[in-house]
Amino acid sequence: MPRVSFEHITKTYGQVQVLDDLNLAIDDGDFLVLLGPSGCGKTTLLNLLAGLLDVTDGRIMIGDRDVTDVDPKDRGLAMVFQSYALYPTKTVHGNLKFGLAASKLPREEIEKRIAWAAKLLQIEPLLNRKPANLSGGQRQRVAIGRALVKNVGVFLFDEPLSNLDAKLRTEMRLEIKKLHDTLKHTIVYVTHDQIEAMTMATKIAVMNGGVIQQFGTPDDIYERPANLFVASFIGSPGMNLRPAKLAVGGGKVEAVFPSGVRFDVSDYNFVAPPKDGEDVIAGLRPEHFLVGAGDGAATFDIPVQYAERTGPDASAYFNFENELLALRVDPDIAARLKPGEHATVRYLRGKANLFDARSGQRM
Repeated sequence: MPRVSFEHITKTYGQVQVLDDLNLAIDDGDFLVLLGPSGCGKTTLLNLLAGLLDVTDGRIMIGDRDVTDVDPKDRGLAMVFQSYALYPTKTVHGNLKFGLAASKLPREEIEKRIAWAAKLLQIEPLLNRKPANLSGGQRQRVAIGRALVKNVGVFLFDEPLSNLDAKLRTEMRLEIKKLHDTLKHTIVYVTHDQIEAMTMATKIAVMNGGVIQQFGTPDDIYERPANLFVASFIGSPGMNLRPAKLAVGGGKVEAVFPSGVRFDVSDYNFVAPPKDGEDVIAGLRPEHFLVGAGDGAATFDIPVQYAERTGPDASAYFNFENELLALRVDPDIAARLKPGEHATVRYLRGKANLFDARSGQRM
């Protein structure tokens, strides 16, 4: 499968800059997710790759071809849109066939591709139905099948699951991931849903303000966020972010919160040597807390605010320095936490994230 690369891509609309000197390389067979909030530039980047928008500056490479000014139909891509974009008067078979009508392929080859895609997506019984007689999930399978029959090396997905309900989104996530595992095609997938990104991607590019904030594997981005934006955007409940000062001395490094609680970060992998008195933001994931006394990087004795149970999972919220501190806890523990009562919680060693208070960058 071909490699895709964006080289110094800039996109402007008049005085408005949407993408700013963006560089990104997608390896052969990668499942890349462009992740970020609405307006961050992720769909614009996808549309530039598809040829639906013109590049203001920079170039786009697919394999060893510069496709910056190449017509969309000649780029060797197939795209699945947010809306199903099916032809209502055509059957499923007709929709799958339509994209191949101008390809000048032999009829036998066209039918072979349709049969292959229908079997792969389990829509063989639906070939004679029209879109109005299909469920949302079935329509999305047809839209994906219409892309598959083109037999190209790169597939583009523009928030394809946003119109589905929660159960169908879960099912289609699995289907798309299985599809990638089977076919090994290069996929570029746009979403604002971090669950989709974390469960499907081999690589994620987190975007904000037209800039890639971090590029890496899902584990890299979750465990070692590059800055405060990534730290706050990834995770549910979100990472707890609290100001502190570093105390360096006696062979020990601690983050000291305004309340005086001291947090041992001696085992933290600092990019540069820590300085005594340095202002930092400590990032603490909710799932790295434990309720009850014991060993940890820090111990907090704090009042319970409230707890939420969602079947097999639960979240508890405590008051720490007049702000909510979120923890993920066992549902049985959540049931025992009473609002207003104090509880002892501790944070696991080696799990803290530290960011420079001025730049917001990971330390």
